[in-house]
Amino acid sequence: MSDPTPLFADDGPLAAAIPGFRARPQQIEMARKIAEALRESRVLVAEAGTGTGKTFAYLVPALMAGGKVIISTGTKTLQDQLFNRDLPTVRAALKVPVSIALLKGRANYVCHYHLERNARDGRFLTAQDAADLRAIGRFAQVTQTGDKAECTDVREDSLAWIAATSTRDNCLGQDCPHKDECFVMQARRNAMDADVVVVNHHLFFADVMLRDEGMGELLPACNAVIFDEAHQLPETASLFFGDSVSTAQVLELARDTRSETVAAARDCVAMIDQTRNLEKAARDLRLVFGTETARISAAQAAERENFDAMVEALEKSLTEFQSVLDTQAERSEGLANCLRRTEEMAARLASWRSPEDKDLIRWVEVFTQSLALNATPLHVSDVFKRQLEGHLRAWIFTSATLAVGKADFGHYCREMGLAWMDPPPLTAVWGSPFDYAEQALLYAPAGMPEPNSSEYTERVAQVALPLIRAARGRAFVLCTSLRAMRRIHELILDGLQHSGDELPVLLQGEGSRTELLERFRRLGNAVLVASQSFWEGVDVPGDALSLVVIDKLPFAPPDDPVLAARVEHMQKQGLSPFVHHQLPKTVINMKQGAGRLIRTERDRGVLCICDPRMIEKSYGKVVWRSLPPMRRTRAETDAVAFLASLPPPRASARSPAQGSG
Repeated sequence: MSDPTPLFADDGPLAAAIPGFRARPQQIEMARKIAEALRESRVLVAEAGTGTGKTFAYLVPALMAGGKVIISTGTKTLQDQLFNRDLPTVRAALKVPVSIALLKGRANYVCHYHLERNARDGRFLTAQDAADLRAIGRFAQVTQTGDKAECTDVREDSLAWIAATSTRDNCLGQDCPHKDECFVMQARRNAMDADVVVVNHHLFFADVMLRDEGMGELLPACNAVIFDEAHQLPETASLFFGDSVSTAQVLELARDTRSETVAAARDCVAMIDQTRNLEKAARDLRLVFGTETARISAAQAAERENFDAMVEALEKSLTEFQSVLDTQAERSEGLANCLRRTEEMAARLASWRSPEDKDLIRWVEVFTQSLALNATPLHVSDVFKRQLEGHLRAWIFTSATLAVGKADFGHYCREMGLAWMDPPPLTAVWGSPFDYAEQALLYAPAGMPEPNSSEYTERVAQVALPLIRAARGRAFVLCTSLRAMRRIHELILDGLQHSGDELPVLLQGEGSRTELLERFRRLGNAVLVASQSFWEGVDVPGDALSLVVIDKLPFAPPDDPVLAARVEHMQKQGLSPFVHHQLPKTVINMKQGAGRLIRTERDRGVLCICDPRMIEKSYGKVVWRSLPPMRRTRAETDAVAFLASLPPPRASARSPAQGSG
């Protein structure tokens, strides 16, 4: 289509069909730019501030352009919202005969084979897990899609889902006795037939780009790819262009092989013994690190006593496991699949120990219960650029946070391989339509100590408390580390108890992110202390959130093994890692955190950034200038007065104070 402007007009189809619809100039300009990119099969990198209405701005030209479109979102929540609400709304308003499909990763769909097998085996840690699996069984009999998001009777994080879904490793594929009724295959067939397919970034890279699970045909068939929340792509791409072997995967392989052996080769006692040996080797490797959790380079891991010996022991155990499994694999599809998984795992482990690619960053991540051996590419730009050049189509990258300063996309384009394209990508910035000067205040407290000082965390809590009391709760306190998060939570609880303020104080980890957000919204006067996972993708419009406190500028830890390797590489190229990588990344993360505060034209509130570097360091000015144009102050009295002037929380939301748990 040439110009989508009339569709957004006051007398246009969107206004006629959608109650309360009101187009914004930024939204119309964005839609026109996207229509141009779609028409000319160009790459467009576009930042659209909060409240622009970017979802409609890309949906309208995408639906009117014709052809096949893949829309990839940052989260499954946004994916569901797009498919269930926004897409049908715009399609109905425009009256276009466009078919749509939703496609998620296989772990989101009930697997008939694993559900049936695990329900029959009946091995569960708790009675609740067993009850959840029975509920999933009932759901599987009535659902049309098998999508776990529709099974509201079972918590999203229930361990029963592991027993009722498949992974890329344990899916039997065409050998599965339930392949004709498979929900994953059905979802993929629907995606192939649809005009518009909604996926998420993880699935895009795992399935579409890497042709990992037979989905290679989706991308060649499409005319356009639109990435919403595109700021997440570099991180996601690094994850999927790399490789890993984890002790959790090894344990899952051992358990699955044992179940398949009991079902099809019960007489092979040696196979059962080998599963036990493999489990022991995996656990012994994890135990090298005791109770600690860590992210360290392969070289640092090798300095740990017994690390190399335990990795070698795991590889030896995997080889012995494979040799016995090879003698039994023909007895069932399940055992044959376990053999394939063993071969692939052995190859990944051997590759990690002796990599051929010198541009891989080898590192180890130690979790509470498991350990992962990771190999991450030094940069993803070359791999991604090859995908973009493989077929003529439009590529749209959009988010509220892509630029540094007012309109510098250099960092993002270099990371994604867009900077060297011919023709170069189109770029554009549309600021938020919100009146930030009227709606919000940015408070940078004076007299803060250096962020690495021993008293810094206590000072953050001291700064936050009067603001929380003035706001009567309704606050996010966002921290850059889990240790600081837990300490600040304790201090805020103590401070509120001493002052007699009965406010609910929630802590990340007390429940799932979805549950905590639901409690926060429902209470209406709560304080939520959280870390990085609440910096983005969290939407609390209205009175329930009037204060956001951020403890520090979110620089990645300098000892992070992936960052350290990239810093060293950039130094060898004569570049400044801080200027070209660390600072731009921090600015984008900071804009995400700040974006939690003002979500609608009616929202009002205070953004408090405690880190003195934003004021005192020259690079802090880059962060300062990148934030929304709020009024600014260094005086606590201004911030307290602003918050005290806001209407009180909903009376119905008041509740007694509560701490952790």
